[in-house]
Amino acid sequence: MLTPDMLPRLQRLIADAGLDGWLLYDFRGTNAIAHGLLGFDGLVSRRVFAFIPREGTPIGIQHAIEPGPWAQWPTAWPLRVYSGWQALEHELHALVAGKRVAMEYSAGDAIPYLDRIPAGVLEMVRATGATVVSSADLVSHVYATWTAPQLASHLRAAEHIKAIALEAIAHAGAMVAAGTPIEEHVLQQRILDAFARAGLTTDHGPDVAASENAANPHYAPSAATPRVIVQGDLLLVDLWAREQSGGVYADQTWMGSIGAPSARAVTIWEAVRDARDAALDLLTARIAAGAPVHGGEADDAARAVITARGFGPQFWHRTGHSIDSRELHGSGPQIDNLESRDDRLLIPGVGFSIEPGIYIPGELGVRSEVNCFVGDEALLVTPSGAPQRDLIVV
Repeated sequence: MLTPDMLPRLQRLIADAGLDGWLLYDFRGTNAIAHGLLGFDGLVSRRVFAFIPREGTPIGIQHAIEPGPWAQWPTAWPLRVYSGWQALEHELHALVAGKRVAMEYSAGDAIPYLDRIPAGVLEMVRATGATVVSSADLVSHVYATWTAPQLASHLRAAEHIKAIALEAIAHAGAMVAAGTPIEEHVLQQRILDAFARAGLTTDHGPDVAASENAANPHYAPSAATPRVIVQGDLLLVDLWAREQSGGVYADQTWMGSIGAPSARAVTIWEAVRDARDAALDLLTARIAAGAPVHGGEADDAARAVITARGFGPQFWHRTGHSIDSRELHGSGPQIDNLESRDDRLLIPGVGFSIEPGIYIPGELGVRSEVNCFVGDEALLVTPSGAPQRDLIVV
């Protein structure tokens, strides 16, 4: 959240970028970045702006009937009040006319995770004579980075999730061996119960998918369409959670095999594993050397391995997503040169997933997922220990 303590650092970033300020806008929660930075709680049912100048005091623009969302706005910072559209446009003109300002805008929607400003609002701001540029780098530095306590919370969650995933796969195998195979949605509930015991919470999921169901990357098991996990299945367990007291999400995918896997399953698993490692190797080397690196480069490295193994058309999604301090699928740099053109640098303090996958409808889906945090001199990969090397046979 934007506070007086963080203002000097933010204004240095604004000045270094050659900007006059950062203009935040929200309406009904359409801009989660502005919503989070302004510390709003609940629905913003009228248009709001806040201008953070390169020098001086931030200024907010609130609607007369809705002071509530501004409860955490520092009392020393001005709030201008409007009720009609003419007054809103007058106040906006007074703030930004002729200035060079950043907004959550991405030219050509190249980075949809950042592109939160409606075209009409851009027109309104530009009509003041302001020049609008992307706030992409500001978002990376100010919104997407983790604090030391947030990193610590992620590390704790990651270790719990690893243990829970491995226990769930082992339990599925034990149930099959005992002649009482378990259904996907029942195993899902077992994981949720384990989350509660560990002091973790999640917004939805986890994903427990056997064989053909795992070919849908967003599959969700259901009691309405039960699927029993049986001998010969590949089992994908994708689980994410954070501490109930808050903190940063951990997000992992583990692959098991109920009985010995087929040669084809091993071939596909090894392609996914090696793609994951290619992305990690690139990031590890570049960050250790202090060299700049973009998420899209890691995406390219992973995709090259899967393409070389003959499964390129079956790798349907980006290699990884931002994990910021507020959201599992965050607004920071993505590991993506497929779905979007994210050219933001991976700077110290940002976190993300690495999760290549291969999906063959009607047959199987295979994915491996770890999380990463960019330190000042090294890449930290979670959970601790080497990433999964072989299918877990149970």
